[in-house]
Amino acid sequence: MALHIAVEDPSQPEIIELLRHGEEHSAELYPAESNHHLPLDALRSTNVRFFVARNGSGRAVATGALVLYGPWAELKRMWVVPEARGQGVSKAVLAALEAKARSEQVAVMRLETGVESHAALGLYTRAGFRQRGPFGDYREDPLSIFMEKELSEHPG
Repeated sequence: MALHIAVEDPSQPEIIELLRHGEEHSAELYPAESNHHLPLDALRSTNVRFFVARNGSGRAVATGALVLYGPWAELKRMWVVPEARGQGVSKAVLAALEAKARSEQVAVMRLETGVESHAALGLYTRAGFRQRGPFGDYREDPLSIFMEKELSEHPG
């Protein structure tokens, strides 16, 4: 699938709809206290780099955000529309987020995902993320898995 991945404003109606679908999917899998979505206003903060992947016809098919906290950053709002799954979209978005993190001198990328998010867990593990304990404002949650990846100066 031909993709164009770039930083965009998350407040576009098409993107808001995409984010809503991701929230609905998470709500089907996890209770509210185990869902940790960044709200739209937070996605527009100066320390957030919000990416959108668009297919060859310009339709938004995926999102991902990088929240910068100085030497580390958190991945948020990774979501791929169902009809674009299995085509390398999430891998491409993750690669764009990691490249941006490196360009921002981030040393460690961290994330929280759910125990039932098997495809996401596979993606992150294959990309070099390893499990760790809670970070930031997170607390232990039997439905959450916390991961991180140390970034070196050179990819690979």
